[in-house]
Amino acid sequence: MNWQSYKNILCIRPDNMGDLIMSSPAIRALKDSFGARITVLTSSMAGGITPLIPGIDEVLVYDLPWVKTEATGDADLFQDLIALIRRKQFDAAVIFTVYSQNPQPTAMLAYLAGIPRVLAYCRENPYQLINNWVPDKEPYELIKHQVQRDLDLVEAVGATATNTRLHLDVDDALWSQVSSKLRDLGVDPAKPWLLLHPGVSEKKREYPVRHWVETAQMLRAEGYQLIITGSGSETLLTRKLAEQAGEGCYDAGGIFALEEFACLIKNAPVLVSVNTGTIHIAAAVKTPVVVLYAQTNPQHTPWQVPCVVLPFAVPAHARSRNEVIGFVNRTRYSEPVAMPTAPDVVQAVHKLLSPPGSPIQPFPGIPSENPGIAAS
Repeated sequence: MNWQSYKNILCIRPDNMGDLIMSSPAIRALKDSFGARITVLTSSMAGGITPLIPGIDEVLVYDLPWVKTEATGDADLFQDLIALIRRKQFDAAVIFTVYSQNPQPTAMLAYLAGIPRVLAYCRENPYQLINNWVPDKEPYELIKHQVQRDLDLVEAVGATATNTRLHLDVDDALWSQVSSKLRDLGVDPAKPWLLLHPGVSEKKREYPVRHWVETAQMLRAEGYQLIITGSGSETLLTRKLAEQAGEGCYDAGGIFALEEFACLIKNAPVLVSVNTGTIHIAAAVKTPVVVLYAQTNPQHTPWQVPCVVLPFAVPAHARSRNEVIGFVNRTRYSEPVAMPTAPDVVQAVHKLLSPPGSPIQPFPGIPSENPGIAAS
């Protein structure tokens, strides 16, 4: 069946904010290639970023029970979701997944909602559940960046991307109120400043506070004002870090709405962050990023933006019980990698702040399919 005839497409990405941002070039390719109306079904963790993603016409927010969220399942609400999707009479659905996820529960949702055509990766033959089936070779034969994985999926049905970059429609007029909030904290936006983002949803991806403090103190000694950001649920961490790092470190935990936060990142000279959705916002607004990258998934490094990736190993007791991820741990992540030190982070910041024209090259720890760039 020619997908050019499908004008009402449901894209399902029920994961975190960063996952949805990484799927956005593929979603844009569907819209541009087929002239389709695009509805996105995503989680409460990602719903807030959708107004900034171009190409999305409508958003449905629901926390599916087979995706890791804080919500508890409700069978009645799930039936309501199926009924809602059925009423919208979608021509087709596209299911975006990480290689460690099974698409078939989501495909069953589309099947029960009466969507006639479903596109997804799957390892085993899904028969009628996924009638545009793309056999999933990851991670056993190769590993692609998540953005490339999603672009290749939609290309299988003829959707091609004219622009593969991440992009968010940030309102530049917000900078006035963002800078006003910075001044209220004591920051002078006209003087050198950097962003530090320590919070992450999984403990195994944390960079230790003591290293954050040492990093902050070294950067402060070089004259940088340090703005420590985090969500409303991360204010204890941001406050602790700011207090321990001392003068010139400003606790901005919970003070920015998501749209303001994206504007703040867009205006930052460099972001230093753990591996979370924040680094994908940075990639989407073209802000250089140093990422303290726990070795959980090699697909999710910053995409097509100047970056330095500083990996570190996840302790054996904290690793996922997912057998697919276990395979990656035994193969790609078999050698121990030490925690990056504060001097490592500071050196990475220096590289990204070097004059334009300095050489850049692909980070050697990332698959060749990833055209993201890192300071050399």
